[in-house]
Amino acid sequence: MTRPNDTALDPDPSVSASAAGTAPASHATAKAMLERVMGILLKPRETWHAADRESGSIGGIYLSYLVFLAAIPAVAGFIGYSLVGVGAFGISVRVPIVQGLVGMVVGYAMSLAMVFVMAVVANALAPRFGGQAQLFKAFQLIAYGCTAGWLGGVFSVLPSLGMLGVITALYSVYLVYLGVPVLMRVPQARAVGYTAALIACGVVAALVVGLVTSLVTPRPGGLSGLGSTGGLGGLGSVVGTGALGRAPAQGAPVSVKVPGTDISIDTAKVEAASRRMEEAQARGDTEAAGQAMGDMMSAALGGKGGAPLAPETLRALLPEALGTIPRTAVEARSEAALGVQFTKVSAQYSEGERLIEVRMQDIGAVPALALGMAGWSSSTVDRETPEEVERVFRRDGVAIKENYRKDGTSASLVMLMPNGVLLEGSGNLPMADLQAALQAVPMAQLAGLKRPS
Repeated sequence: MTRPNDTALDPDPSVSASAAGTAPASHATAKAMLERVMGILLKPRETWHAADRESGSIGGIYLSYLVFLAAIPAVAGFIGYSLVGVGAFGISVRVPIVQGLVGMVVGYAMSLAMVFVMAVVANALAPRFGGQAQLFKAFQLIAYGCTAGWLGGVFSVLPSLGMLGVITALYSVYLVYLGVPVLMRVPQARAVGYTAALIACGVVAALVVGLVTSLVTPRPGGLSGLGSTGGLGGLGSVVGTGALGRAPAQGAPVSVKVPGTDISIDTAKVEAASRRMEEAQARGDTEAAGQAMGDMMSAALGGKGGAPLAPETLRALLPEALGTIPRTAVEARSEAALGVQFTKVSAQYSEGERLIEVRMQDIGAVPALALGMAGWSSSTVDRETPEEVERVFRRDGVAIKENYRKDGTSASLVMLMPNGVLLEGSGNLPMADLQAALQAVPMAQLAGLKRPS
C-alpha cells in the first residue's frame, strides 16, 4: 500500500492523470516538488533515505518533477542568447528568436531523454562496484541528484554568469555521491569510484545534448556555434541501450554514434580505471590517482586519439600580418583535459578600429572534439535574414561556415580541413574584408599537415 507521503513526492501517472485540471492536485504537485527540491539541496542525506523508501514510477518523476526543473535551463538559455545576447568587440550578438525557440524546445526534450539514458548507464555500472541494479532507483539518483544543476541553469539568463552554473553542477556531483550508497547499494568505500565513473559517462551525454541543440540553434561567438547547422537526423542513435525501456546487458558498453565518429563508453575500462584511482587514493599517491582519473574520462570520451600537432607547428603558419593589419598578439599551447591532449594557437591582428582574431586547433586528434564537428561539417546551409547571412558548404574537401552581419559590423569564417585542423577567423569588419585578410594564411600548407605517428 502506498503511503500518503510517498504519493505526494512521486505520484503515480494514473493518479496524476485523473487529477489533472483540478487546483488541489496542481497545488499538491507543486508543493511536493518544492519540498523535494528544498530537501535534496538542504538535507540531502535525509532526503535520499526518504527517496529510497518511495515506490513510485519513472513516469511519475517525469510528470511531477523533471518536466518543471528541466525547463529552467532551457528557458533561461533562450532568454540569455536570443533576448539578452552575448557581447564581443563592443557588439551584442543574439540568436534569432525563431531559432532560439526551436533550440529551447529541442534542448529541453533532449535533456529529459538524457536523464533516462544516464539512469540506464548508472544501472549498468552499479553491479561492477558491488551495488544493485535497479532502474527505478538509478532514475531517482539521476533525476534528484541533478537538481542543483537544473536550478543553476537560471544563470544562463546572463551568459556572462554562465560559470556560476558550473558551481551548481559541482554540487550536483556531491548530491549524486551521497545518494549512491543509499539507492544503488554501492559500498561507501567504492562510492567515489562509482560517482567518478558515472560523471565520466555523463560527459558524453552532455556532449550529445549540446550537439543536438546546436544543430538547430547557433550560439553567438566562436566555436560554440559550430553545430548550428544540420538536422536532428544527424544525431544517429544511442547504441547499447536498446529500446529506451530496456537496460543493456550487464557489462555491455554504451555507445553514442553521430555522423563521422563513434564515441563508446566502455564500462569495463571505466571500472578498471576507477579501481586504479581508488587504489592510488588509498596509497596517498595523488599523481597516480590523477592519471587514473584521466584514463577513466578518456574511456568515456572514446579514447585519447592520436598525438596532436605540435603547438610550434601551427604557430609557424600564423602570418606576421593580414594584409596591412599587423599581428599584435600570439599564443600557442598544448593542453590536456579529460584524458586527451589537444593543441591550439591564436593570434590577434589590429589596426585602428579594425580587429581580427585567428585561431587554429587540431580537432582530428581527439575523438570527443570530432563529435562536436560532425554536425555542421557534413551539412549544407544557406540562411539569410534582413540582418545577417549564414552559409555552410564544402569546397575541395574543406568544410566552410560563414556567418556575417549585412551592415559589415562583424563576420566569422570557419574552415575544417580534411586532416582535421580547424581554422577560425572573426572580426569587426565585412565578410569580404575578412576573406581577403585570411588569404595571408597558407591554406594548402595547413591542410597538408600530418600528425606524428
